[in-house]
Amino acid sequence: MWDNPRQLNAAAGFLTALALVVFAVALAQLLLRSPLFPLREIQVTGTLGHTTRAQIEAATRGRVTGNFFAVELGEVRTALEALPWVRRVQLRRVWPDRLEAAIEEHVALARWADGGLVNEQGERFAGAGGAALPVLAGPAGTEAELTRRYRQFAQIVAPLGAAPASVVMSQRRAWLLRLDDGLTIVLGRDVAQDPVEARLARLVAAYAESIERMARKVQHVDLRYPNGFALRLADPKGG
Repeated sequence: MWDNPRQLNAAAGFLTALALVVFAVALAQLLLRSPLFPLREIQVTGTLGHTTRAQIEAATRGRVTGNFFAVELGEVRTALEALPWVRRVQLRRVWPDRLEAAIEEHVALARWADGGLVNEQGERFAGAGGAALPVLAGPAGTEAELTRRYRQFAQIVAPLGAAPASVVMSQRRAWLLRLDDGLTIVLGRDVAQDPVEARLARLVAAYAESIERMARKVQHVDLRYPNGFALRLADPKGG
């Protein structure tokens, strides 16, 4: 080997590469442990309406450890995304001593009947708010479908000047809709040839010629009939 220039060059190249790797590892360890690069600030970007600075500081306390290079971004992100109104966080290091946290909050669309809120993406979260919101109810894991149906129902009944106050899906996947004017609409289950949206659209189309002309207020409409619907009128005595 010692009289073979090619092998000697290869060995020298290997040793040089090995030395560079060892040096890089040692340098990385030095940077991770060095007190010369302290992390001094977390800068929050994004419009926050429900998450306070105090909550952010409490969530990150004890998790922003080490220096600029050593702080675990994944741990900090997880802590922030555990806050009730925080949907998503993007973190990045900003030289020389700062973390930038871009926080996206949930935008509440409705209340979930069993507790919590549902955002515009159909995701349930643990926030609480005082705004008047429609109520969604259904089996666990159906939040996204309830959100989608809520939007469809709202679009269909809009010509009536009303909006859904609650949308309920039972365990048997039967639908019940209550409007903000007090009308309850029993939609029933989806049928391939007659989905619930089609039944609701027929009711809206017939509303002016039927329900609107009633001398007494209609309280309840049952759309589970193939060729029409059943009505229940409000008690004239208000009982």
